[in-house]
Amino acid sequence: MPEEQNQTTMAVDELQAIIQRCQILEESDFRGEDFNLFQVAGQKCLEDGYAAQLLEVIQNEKNKVIIKNMGWNLISPLVKCILAYKQEDDKQEHCLKILDQLVQLCNPKELFLGLLEQIEQTSGEQVCPTVMLLLQPLQTVLLKLQNKKAYSVGLSLAMIMNQLTPLPVPYTKQQIQEDKLGLCRCCNAVVDFAKPFVNEVVKNMEKSSEYNDMELKEELLKFCMKSLKYPLLTAQLEQLEGIEEHPFRHFATEIIDILQDIRELMPLVFLHHKGRRSYWENQEFEDIEQKNSADSLACLSYLMFVQHFGINCFPMIFSPSYLLQCNMTHIEVLLNRTEESMLSKGLDLFESCLLRMEDNSLSHQYLEFRDFINVPQDLVKVMTLCPIEHLRKKSLNMLQLFIDKFDAEGKYTLFRCLLKTSNHAGVQGYIIQKIKDQIHLSLTAHDNIWFTGHHLISLLDLVLFLPEGAETDLLQNSDRIMASLNLLRYLVIKDCESDNQTGVWTIVAKIEKNFLKPLHVGLNMSKAHYEAEIKNKRENRREANNSNTVCSLTVSEEKMPAMTTEMQLQVLHSALFTFDLIESVLARVEELIEVKVKAVMAENI
Repeated sequence: MPEEQNQTTMAVDELQAIIQRCQILEESDFRGEDFNLFQVAGQKCLEDGYAAQLLEVIQNEKNKVIIKNMGWNLISPLVKCILAYKQEDDKQEHCLKILDQLVQLCNPKELFLGLLEQIEQTSGEQVCPTVMLLLQPLQTVLLKLQNKKAYSVGLSLAMIMNQLTPLPVPYTKQQIQEDKLGLCRCCNAVVDFAKPFVNEVVKNMEKSSEYNDMELKEELLKFCMKSLKYPLLTAQLEQLEGIEEHPFRHFATEIIDILQDIRELMPLVFLHHKGRRSYWENQEFEDIEQKNSADSLACLSYLMFVQHFGINCFPMIFSPSYLLQCNMTHIEVLLNRTEESMLSKGLDLFESCLLRMEDNSLSHQYLEFRDFINVPQDLVKVMTLCPIEHLRKKSLNMLQLFIDKFDAEGKYTLFRCLLKTSNHAGVQGYIIQKIKDQIHLSLTAHDNIWFTGHHLISLLDLVLFLPEGAETDLLQNSDRIMASLNLLRYLVIKDCESDNQTGVWTIVAKIEKNFLKPLHVGLNMSKAHYEAEIKNKRENRREANNSNTVCSLTVSEEKMPAMTTEMQLQVLHSALFTFDLIESVLARVEELIEVKVKAVMAENI
């Protein structure tokens, strides 16, 4: 115990000795050595648990000049001690009072740099506690600054957001409620931190548009753009049952309010295509900024048109087709991401825009815009590649909804595009089924030049053929082939050769040459190959006398996972069943064509 008291006495005595030496010096006579000795002694007092004694020194009116010049050096050890102590600890309370005194007494410029340095140096689980601890002191110091205030505010907000960005965003209801790292609380605290500067911009905008005020406005705009990208782009923003005030919905509301207050909300929504002023000479940096800006603007559109944040100030004068056109760039940005939260936002935004429109109301001319061609192709990628089932299903629904909105020429153009660009047999089969539906409408409900006559013949050239002739992989293309055969069967049954509304009878010979005959040859080759494989497997099984031997099998040029011989035989038989199904429909189509042709010939005799 006496030893501990001696150590304590030493730490406090050292501090008092430095203080007494500096009290007799003029402010201009302080040396670097004095700063270092003060920092070491003050840090030792804090680490040894004697914050109360240090607080007395700082509160002493005689030491005001010393603390003004040297106090900021205590920020680092002070922060460590505050975070290390428990909330109810008296020592933490003393440390918090010291921090408050330093904010009141220290040189604002030096203290600003000291506070920012602490935020920059923190990492991991300490990021949010450190930021939340220093936000109020940092705000107070910034409000005191006279020079480069806008720059300092921007630097502070950028530093804070850069530190928060690596943290994972809570997504599920449980994660949001737990808020393990404190990100939810921290984000909303950062908005409160920014509010005095927003109010300053608003007040000055009402008076005039001075250059400095425009600088501060620009820094706040950058903060909002960063916030839209992180955490809002990643966050789950649907209202969750059991959470009275969703922290990220509250944060989103605050960000939209700031944009509205500084008069940037509507320009961002509608004028983004004109481009903003670039700050980078380096092209790589410029590309990164454009990508970040695209992500932020996509999130902003989602917040406004799906979650309806800020919709009360949105002018209700625009046509649904114009709103869709404005949002297609954002939808494309979101659909090109792989994260569930961003894909779902893109699909929800697309759905929101499409549901505003009447069916058949969207002009084919919109397909001249690149986004209107790219987005359906992106939907196909999600449908075929996304591992999340509900997103695959929703993508299919959105593709159907998108098709429904176009006029007849638009549907026709879109079908041609998707048939040419999609390499997935299932998607091609789906499109062919949609073509059949449009032909049916044309023949039964109203005349439509795009799905009859020479236009349809041109489309059928893309449908009724085998990509590689008789050597086409029939198993891999079975969905497309079955859809094509069903379409052809429908045309032959529905359209009499004497009427020939669809034009199919004009190209029967071409269809037989390019599609039906190669399909016959391909079926015979494929069935022979698979039957030989089955025979070989059975012989190998008898020789091994063990049906559980593990082998490998290649189907449609893809090596399948290791399977027993019995499992391989089941796969091979399934393939044969598919070929039999195709063959039966093919025979039926050929029979129908033959009957119709003979009937016409009989009439002509």
